[in-house]
Amino acid sequence: MSPDSICLTQPDDWHLHLRDGPTLTTTVAHSARVFARAIVMPNLATPVASVAAAGAYRARILSALPAQQAFTPLMTLYLTEQLAESEIALAMDCDFVHGVKFYPAGATTNSDNGVTAIDKVYPVLERMAELDLPLLLHGEVTTEEIDIFDREQRFIETTLLPLRERFPTLRMVLEHITTRDAVQFVMGQASNTGATITVHHLLYNRNDLLVGGVKPHFYCLPILKRRQHQEALVEAALSGDRRFFLGTDSAPHARSMKESACGCAGIYSAPAALELYAEFFAAHAALERLEAFASHHGPDFYRLPRNDNKIMLVRQDWELPTHYSLGDDVVVPLRAGQRLAWQVQTPS
Repeated sequence: MSPDSICLTQPDDWHLHLRDGPTLTTTVAHSARVFARAIVMPNLATPVASVAAAGAYRARILSALPAQQAFTPLMTLYLTEQLAESEIALAMDCDFVHGVKFYPAGATTNSDNGVTAIDKVYPVLERMAELDLPLLLHGEVTTEEIDIFDREQRFIETTLLPLRERFPTLRMVLEHITTRDAVQFVMGQASNTGATITVHHLLYNRNDLLVGGVKPHFYCLPILKRRQHQEALVEAALSGDRRFFLGTDSAPHARSMKESACGCAGIYSAPAALELYAEFFAAHAALERLEAFASHHGPDFYRLPRNDNKIMLVRQDWELPTHYSLGDDVVVPLRAGQRLAWQVQTPS
């Protein structure tokens, strides 16, 4: 039986979307409530494709941080085909850029500036390997003839395996993995390959998206997969393997954009992310393994110190709001209006 409380090192979120502008007031506060740091995705409407742009975006994030909260945004650069090798050197010289994000062109929200062919960015990847700057990968192909449920598997076969062979020393994170194929790939690699796992891919599968009608707030990319893939993610998260760590991929979209004829892809989990991870680990009688997954493996991979603060999770029933303000609209969180079994107390 799981305990009624657990104290753990304050965790970090190693894959987060905060967006920009007025939405930052909501998104930054939600993540900073629990997480000390977060790897911030660069796929804004205008991509964050330079150190200068990353610094300006970081300043906007910090300006939205509530006065009583502490939070460190770990910035990333958007890997476009125009990104110069010199920008990688600048990134290494600053103290706030911690990775470069690869999006296949057209793979997800604001990815039109992504890479059309991986060999076009080989010179930049070579420089990243030399300077030891991590590459963060959205691992899907985007060719129309490939079934959407097979896009991660095909990416591993056609892009990731050759990429790893060509750049064996490059630190890489396969983001938001969703398939048994991805788990097996990571487990077959050295310690310079890691993977983030979202709480929604641990708790849900494609039945939750599709059975009884399409649920727009369960639509995300990479899309929820069949149960056998979900079970592989569960095994990976519970395994204690240091190559797997927490990354929410929390991605806010206004309700009007989600509940529409062509709804946006993204699940907003930030308001209760750690509570939901705790629910998952407790359900598998493995709550004692949460700290390593949430608080140790990520900073170790990114070669950053673990946080000093502690955070307390208690088994305490509470109800998540049905929505939160998001600029001039609202955003609907994962588990909106439902009761949760775990709650975070304020970090010490």
